[in-house]
Amino acid sequence: METMMLREVPEDERPRERMLRNGASGMSNSELLAILLRTGTRSESAVTLAQRLLIESGGLRGLADRTVEQLCERRGVGPAKALQLLAALELGRRMARTELEASPIIRSPEDVSTLVMEDLRYLQQEHFVVLFLNTKNRVVGRETLSVGSLNAAIVHPREVFRAAVKRSAASVICVHNHPSGDPTPSPEDVQLTNRLSEAGHIIGIEVLDHVIIGDRRYVSMKERGDL
Repeated sequence: METMMLREVPEDERPRERMLRNGASGMSNSELLAILLRTGTRSESAVTLAQRLLIESGGLRGLADRTVEQLCERRGVGPAKALQLLAALELGRRMARTELEASPIIRSPEDVSTLVMEDLRYLQQEHFVVLFLNTKNRVVGRETLSVGSLNAAIVHPREVFRAAVKRSAASVICVHNHPSGDPTPSPEDVQLTNRLSEAGHIIGIEVLDHVIIGDRRYVSMKERGDL
């Protein structure tokens, strides 16, 4: 079967042109690899070469485990191309690790405290912070929604849940600090927690907890039975 060279493919169907036009998300693995390879051989296009590499390696995961020497066994791949491919795959691995490290899983109020304590304990005004979680309780976002006076941070439920819907959050954890260093909830804290919980039930986004941060101490409204 005759192999079509990349230069024979209509320009608007070539990988680089398609990526410029439509973005990377709609590209196949072989097309993305072809962009990294840039050229094929006299008898096959860069896309065909990429397809062969994927088949021989058993997919992207197998390709990432190959050495420069192993990749160079395929005609059309020299040391420079092999290094480009492995560098790109390693960057993908590092990005995946970074996302996991930057997106902790919340299993307890202590996890919340660990995440925010050093950011909030020294502040001289109350900051109301919301952690947005997915269905596996992994933090997918964090936002300070209100900065108050010395002893009051006022936030409306609509602000909390507008931000949660924007991030497609399955649940939220509310956090605010007490500049006094004493994390004991005030009556206003309890009232706000109840309002947030009720609004969450209506919208379908659960308020898992409301944690108050003091100086090296915290109080979980969930553990207190106020939620």
